[in-house]
Amino acid sequence: MKTAALSLALCSLLAPAISAQRGDAVSYVNPLVGTQRSAIGYGGTMPFVAPPFAMTDWTPQTRQNKISVTSYNYDDPQITGFMGTHQPAIWMGDYGYVTLMPQTGPLRVLPQERGLAYDHREEEASPDRYSVWLRTPDGQRIHAEMTATDRCALLRFTFPKGVAGRVLVETARAGIEGHVAIDGTTHDIVGDNPDRMDKHLGPLALPNFRGYSVVEFEQAPTNERTFDGEDKTLPHGAYAEFAAGETVLVRVGTSFLSAEQARDNLRRELPDWDFERARAKLHATWEEKLGRLKIDGATDAEKTRLYTALYHSLLYPREFSEYGRYYSAYDDAVHNGASYTSFSIWDTFRAENSLLTLVAPERVDGMITALLQDFREGGWMPKWPNPSYTNIMIATHADSLVAEAVRKGFHGFDRETAWAAVYKDAMTPPDGDLTRRWSDREPHTPYEARAGLTLYKQLGYIPVDKTDEAASSTLEDSYDDWCVAQIAKAFGRTKDYGFFLSRSLNDRNLYNPKYGLMDGRRSDGSWAPIGGERDNPGNRSESGWTEGSSWVYTWAPFHDQAGILDLMGGADNYAAKLDQHFAGGHNVHSNEPSHHYPYLYDFAGQPWKTQAKVREIAAKEYGFGPGGLDGDDDCGQMSAWLLFTAFGFYSVNPASGEYMIGSPMYGRMSLKLANGKTFSVDAENNSAENMYIQSATINGRPLNIPVITWEQIQAGSHLRFVMGAKPSQWAAQWRPTPIAAKPLIAVRSSTPQ
Repeated sequence: MKTAALSLALCSLLAPAISAQRGDAVSYVNPLVGTQRSAIGYGGTMPFVAPPFAMTDWTPQTRQNKISVTSYNYDDPQITGFMGTHQPAIWMGDYGYVTLMPQTGPLRVLPQERGLAYDHREEEASPDRYSVWLRTPDGQRIHAEMTATDRCALLRFTFPKGVAGRVLVETARAGIEGHVAIDGTTHDIVGDNPDRMDKHLGPLALPNFRGYSVVEFEQAPTNERTFDGEDKTLPHGAYAEFAAGETVLVRVGTSFLSAEQARDNLRRELPDWDFERARAKLHATWEEKLGRLKIDGATDAEKTRLYTALYHSLLYPREFSEYGRYYSAYDDAVHNGASYTSFSIWDTFRAENSLLTLVAPERVDGMITALLQDFREGGWMPKWPNPSYTNIMIATHADSLVAEAVRKGFHGFDRETAWAAVYKDAMTPPDGDLTRRWSDREPHTPYEARAGLTLYKQLGYIPVDKTDEAASSTLEDSYDDWCVAQIAKAFGRTKDYGFFLSRSLNDRNLYNPKYGLMDGRRSDGSWAPIGGERDNPGNRSESGWTEGSSWVYTWAPFHDQAGILDLMGGADNYAAKLDQHFAGGHNVHSNEPSHHYPYLYDFAGQPWKTQAKVREIAAKEYGFGPGGLDGDDDCGQMSAWLLFTAFGFYSVNPASGEYMIGSPMYGRMSLKLANGKTFSVDAENNSAENMYIQSATINGRPLNIPVITWEQIQAGSHLRFVMGAKPSQWAAQWRPTPIAAKPLIAVRSSTPQ
């Protein structure tokens, strides 16, 4: 622990000063958090300069990104470019990128040759500007800065006095088909590439897909040349050279429609060359969002941790439309309307999407509409669009996003299409369902949807001897069935509601009483080997788990905790099993299936254990410097967990509109809502030691259950806790309400192995 603490302290000291004086919310954000591997873990984030939900993010590049590698790593010694990227997470690929790099001296095109050294003490990162001093091989220094808009960037390169400068533009990487041209009149560099690093993970070829870029210079270059990679050893690109000692301003427009649209995006978003004005506009955009959150009783470092988490949570999903039109990565055509992509749904349906309904509700209707457009154009709602189908992860949790939007009263999307989309997810097996195992990241398959659905409908579970990840899929599909049931109920489809509510109890078919855990089953009803991927490496096919084990997935059905409690023989046994889960090291917070587990003691009448556990996890898994994030942030899900936990509650079942109470981390936090009201949480006597709730009120009335609702938050309620150093019996009498339905198929337990 001392080593970890020292590492964090050093990270904090080495992190760049975001602002000389702390002031507004933006000044607390450190985009470098999560960019370094540390004793805590590795967040896989990048220091993006971009507005919330931007189509294109801009980052310094220290390495060539690809699936499992991001563009920037804090420990790399050189910067090789400044990149417009669309890579949303470390385990996903990029597409339609463009990279620029300033240099002096001989032309150096390849990334391994053009890199320049830098010092973190001369690096400044914030959501509205990135700045760094680069050291040339001859000891000179280049100052590089960038700010951005939704689809464009403005870069400023200050070259050494007396030295001619060059700006290199890479429009496609070596070995990738690409194009580049120089406009002889305007000196603009125009390029495009069709690169989609994830294209092998989905079924669609998309011959019309291209990422376009237009690069403009404020002053005319003294020389311009193109270079291309026809021999596959060089990238495609061009460079522009400038007189000695100049400060060169560069505008970059990006588009997925055309080069002409990239130019139009530039005219709309960066109409002049005023760097400070562009930065001020971006700063104001971020402040409008971040400033809605207020925190009292926290140190500057703690505020940085929370405001950075909110910054990370507001990056995705990303816009994928351009002023009334969008390219569809599902039917390979251009449509009128608005669109979004980069939904990391298997991760973000748990809490990040729920956070967006609070902090960016104006986006929710458009995001749901985008998923429904994908359904119309491609046949299914996607599970991990980047920007097309990728068949990554399991289940169809877009159903949860739709159900949550319906539950919370969002109306700006077509309900008939929504029902058609979720009904197809729930009832239509993917092509080849009985002939494929649907292995993880299997290339070039049809869209996976709910793999194993054919047998799920027949048996009440997905058998591990027929389909990979079958046990996890059974449990997650059961939750999605519950979501479809809630949508049916809201839409007045009574018969469908009853059907899917009953089918949502399929999770119970995997409960193995011998172990008191969920367990995979074979097609003959026999039990698979208990355990899972983490307990038995390489055992994913045999035991049926996804990135976890029986311990990780036993409490996975968010909607059926009352049923699980009953299966285990009551609240005391349920809580004791949770104790075993945590004591055995099965709770892996760096991966999303564990995120709701510390809140589950609320269901068993032991909320004081939830209060202690959430404080413990927040302290252990989240730090304050570049190495302060454990696990891939997964498009904001890790960050959303921290934000909810700091407030004192969490969306265990996101589509229910209910939030389970934990332990508020600070004396006071508040959120200004879109409806003009302010929701606030006060925690009297709060401290690191005083983590236990002694009593609670909401709007002055006693609150004796560990639950608050969407409606209470939207009403601008005042939630007040009295905290103490010892556990209390507050809310210990509450239990979850059982589902009033019977399973469609109840599988009799075979003899346990």
